[in-house]
Amino acid sequence: MMECSYMYQKNRGGFGRPCDFKDVPAQVLHKCSSASSVSSAGEADEGKEEKLVSLANSICTWDASPVVAETIVSTHAIKRCDAGMFHEEGGWIKSIHKDDENAVSRFRKRKERGFNDTPPLVDSIKTLGPVVRLGVKQNNTLNIYESYFDDILQDHSSVPPSAKGMALLKDPSKVSRTVTSIDWYQEGASRVAVSYGIDTFQDPRLLQKTLPTQSYIWNVQNPNAPEISLKPSSPLLSLRFNPKNPDTLVGGSYNGIVSFFDRRKDRDTPTATSIIEKSHHDPIYDVRWSQSKTGTLCCSCSTDGQILWWDTRRMSEPHDAVIVKHPTNGMVYGVSSMDWSPDGGAHKYLVGTEQGVVGTINLRNRKVNGGVTMPEAETDAKHHGPILAIERNPFNPNYFMTVGDWTARMWTEDLKRPIMTTKYISSRVTSGRWSPTRPGVFVVTRSDGSLDVWDYFSKQNEVALSHKVSDVALSSVSFSRGNSDSQMLGVGDRNGTVSLLRLSESLSERQSNEKQAMAGMFQRETLREKHLISLERENRRHHATAVSGKKGAAEATKDGETKETSADEQAALLEIETNFLKMISDK
Repeated sequence: MMECSYMYQKNRGGFGRPCDFKDVPAQVLHKCSSASSVSSAGEADEGKEEKLVSLANSICTWDASPVVAETIVSTHAIKRCDAGMFHEEGGWIKSIHKDDENAVSRFRKRKERGFNDTPPLVDSIKTLGPVVRLGVKQNNTLNIYESYFDDILQDHSSVPPSAKGMALLKDPSKVSRTVTSIDWYQEGASRVAVSYGIDTFQDPRLLQKTLPTQSYIWNVQNPNAPEISLKPSSPLLSLRFNPKNPDTLVGGSYNGIVSFFDRRKDRDTPTATSIIEKSHHDPIYDVRWSQSKTGTLCCSCSTDGQILWWDTRRMSEPHDAVIVKHPTNGMVYGVSSMDWSPDGGAHKYLVGTEQGVVGTINLRNRKVNGGVTMPEAETDAKHHGPILAIERNPFNPNYFMTVGDWTARMWTEDLKRPIMTTKYISSRVTSGRWSPTRPGVFVVTRSDGSLDVWDYFSKQNEVALSHKVSDVALSSVSFSRGNSDSQMLGVGDRNGTVSLLRLSESLSERQSNEKQAMAGMFQRETLREKHLISLERENRRHHATAVSGKKGAAEATKDGETKETSADEQAALLEIETNFLKMISDK
């Protein structure tokens, strides 16, 4: 095998010489084909020049960048949890422990006096004073955080009123139960507490030993199954979140027991319950959290005529009690609904009774009939049945609404008669609530499965929207807390289904000057009702005066006749006496 090799040689002076690049036109240096041969000097054979074929120039492009393709990859859901931190006291250096009182006091004194290069506290404040004063003046001159368009409200009056169904929360129990109450979480429309029970008197389902007693807390984002289960000893007719601590709830049971639940504890049974001997004797139709520094005070009402106040830290006996009875005849009224609002007075409570009469309770006036005021309601002024719902207007607390029989009525505490009344509805009403975002809008549920939305700001004689929710009777309704963007409406029925609705912008967003207009309307109707009452009193007075005048004339005529009769009798007696004396003298 022949070994081929070639040696490249270069002079010493060629090392390190820089390259000399020049821009010259392109030219063909050498043409060759497969049949041509190249000599060692790089020149083609002269005899084969005619066999060479001239080829056209060709351009090729190479791309060395990697090819990247885009695709969709499903990721795992991020698990989020609410976490907080209790900030007790901060700002201390590492060498000073906040629990060491001596070290803390020494450090404070050194700061006040000043040490090393640190000036005294007084000098530091004097130095910072002018800077802070200048910043405050600049901020007062031009508020850079001012919102210029918050007061501008969009006009949605042209939008037709409507309601859109969002979700359904169905009772997982096999026994058909009624949604007795609905209460939303403190902020937003994320969670809702729903109580289930049987509120029909002597219902045969109450005799079943397997009757479920669970009530649930639902997450709106997951309506297929309840998030938390609450299992009291008896079915709940009312359930409320604590406004100061939403992790705690209070519920009123069918057997008259008050149950306290704490979600922070891993248990579905009540954390504390009242003793049945010192509780209500009838079902508890409503419970409310009251104002207190600790946030543990609540109250309950029942048809036994009692309103009991409880401290959830000690449920062995009620904290206070009031019996709702008439001040003169002592008649006890069964309380079917109750309302309490700090805006209307922290010590004032409104109660709706089974007799259709509205009462007020003032805890600061306990010396007069125990603080209970039950007016003598006229036949046309009171409801023809139990008051199933009572609530103050959130924008005008002096006025409140009651729902019962076939109407919803507006009242004021100054009068014993309603100032406004809706027209009689074809079916019986079961519940009602004011809108938390619009002063003139309220909703009423009906026994035929329809939801009526009234808008008193636009019209008072007709329903703004009548929405068919269910084929069975509706039992309860509640608005979620929050702004109009996240506001939802929960409507419960007799079959245990809660329908989540979202009202249109024309029914949920407040219109311009609506609050002032509704306040003026309520005040005008109050003055009108007072004027009518004064006219009725004046007519009664005139009628009584006329009747008394006729009676006086009749009595005067009768007295005259009596005087004439007595004179004749005296003359007859005198004649008899004269004849008797004459007879004696003759003898």
